[in-house]
Amino acid sequence: MMTDLFFYATAIPAVILVGLSKGGFGGAMALLGVPLMALAISPVQAAAILLPILIVMDIVSLWSWRSHRDKTTLMIMVPGALAGIAIGWATAAWVTVPMIRLIVGAVALWFVWRYVVQTLIASRSGAKPVARGHRPAQGMLWGALAGFTSFVSHAGGPPYQIYTLPLRQDPKTYTGTSVRFFAIINAIKLVPYFALGQFDATNLSTSLVLAPLAPVATLAGAYIVKRMKPDIFYPFMYAMVLLAALKLIWDGLLHLLP
Repeated sequence: MMTDLFFYATAIPAVILVGLSKGGFGGAMALLGVPLMALAISPVQAAAILLPILIVMDIVSLWSWRSHRDKTTLMIMVPGALAGIAIGWATAAWVTVPMIRLIVGAVALWFVWRYVVQTLIASRSGAKPVARGHRPAQGMLWGALAGFTSFVSHAGGPPYQIYTLPLRQDPKTYTGTSVRFFAIINAIKLVPYFALGQFDATNLSTSLVLAPLAPVATLAGAYIVKRMKPDIFYPFMYAMVLLAALKLIWDGLLHLLP
């Protein structure tokens, strides 16, 4: 078990932020988890410690959102996510995580920019935002990217949101579906993480110490999101995507530029 007090000063806020995100607040808060913990330990070890905690959060989230889901979204995106995880596992020794973060961040930033432009045009014409229908090919592609980026850097949120936010589902349906999607991904990720030797006694015991924070933070996030109206929820979620995009771009440039 980790005994460094500075580590816990970074890990406790990290777990709380990730728990709020798991409760339904979107991926921007979750992206802060590993970087915060990486102030005290290596990013690889931080990700390994965080993964079992994510599983606990997923269990709590599945219970909190047990009555809300969209089966079609899951049927389209989960097969792609499985392929993405397999690719991440196969390329773990060669993939450049900063480059992946930079690319995903740039795509997410473009996605938010398009939303802002479309919203401004719609507001001038008086039209209301129109929900897109499902597009299986695109859904599988974004699902694969979500699985891949989730495996290599716990950053699967933006690719998932790029496909699902334009569907404009009821906020509860959207959140319940995303909870199920990432619960499946995190459960499957356990196998390759074990195979890559990321779960030793120190990491697992540290995860156990931090785990009690997981249900409290997750339930708090779910409590707030369940009371948000769609006209507040969707602008908030796009703002979270924007923050996630900027964070990913920053992380990518920080490691790639001399």
